Amino acid sequence: MAEKDQEKKEDLSRRRFLKNSGIAVGSLAVGGALGSMIPWGTEEKDTNQAANQGANYNQALMFFTQAEFQTVEAAAERIFPEDDNGPGARDLGVGYYIDHQMAGSYGFNARDYMQPPFFHGEKEQGYQGRLKRREIFRIALREVQNYSHQEYGEGFAELTEEQQDSVLQAFQEDNVNVTTISASGFFDLLRSMTLEGVYSDPLYGGNINMDGWRMRNYPGNQMNYTDIIDKDFQEIEPESLRDHM
Repeated sequence: MAEKDQEKKEDLSRRRFLKNSGIAVGSLAVGGALGSMIPWGTEEKDTNQAANQGANYNQALMFFTQAEFQTVEAAAERIFPEDDNGPGARDLGVGYYIDHQMAGSYGFNARDYMQPPFFHGEKEQGYQGRLKRREIFRIALREVQNYSHQEYGEGFAELTEEQQDSVLQAFQEDNVNVTTISASGFFDLLRSMTLEGVYSDPLYGGNINMDGWRMRNYPGNQMNYTDIIDKDFQEIEPESLRDHM
């Protein structure tokens, strides 16, 4: 009985401490662990939470400047434009996917052997230079802007769709004189990353709302198919890796 009475006293003491602590810290505790016990400011807090529920914090630049991002986004949109089948690269967040890749290990060529000596490789061997992908993008985007101003007097993002197509085609066909990189090599890299952004898991920044998968009726990253494997063919809603975290 003595032990039970002691436990009861400790429990009451613990509750009293929490209650008194909540009163003592006052408004400073709002939003913290103790703040949940205090009713002050809850209306404003709830309003802020509601406003942030729809925010996509994955859409934040990590490498590109705003001007570079606008050029990448516009170029990706011309490679994968919006049509009757669904959204284009811009609405799918492809620009953010490419930006995040450039900021990460892919942009640093972390898995590639990048030490000298460097030799001129055959075209089928792929890129053989010393520049990292992030450096290629930074140089190429500047050249895209220079070529756009040279040909049309405006930056790439301000050009008409037909003019943008003309600029990209000039890079694709190596009709742009770029000294440090291959113009067509940059276009191939941009095209490849655009398609990756369209069809990658939304966790990586692109394929917003999994609409890229929906256009292909692709189910995404399902954990398993045990509940439908013995049934007739059916379309299922795609799932992201985030859905299983």
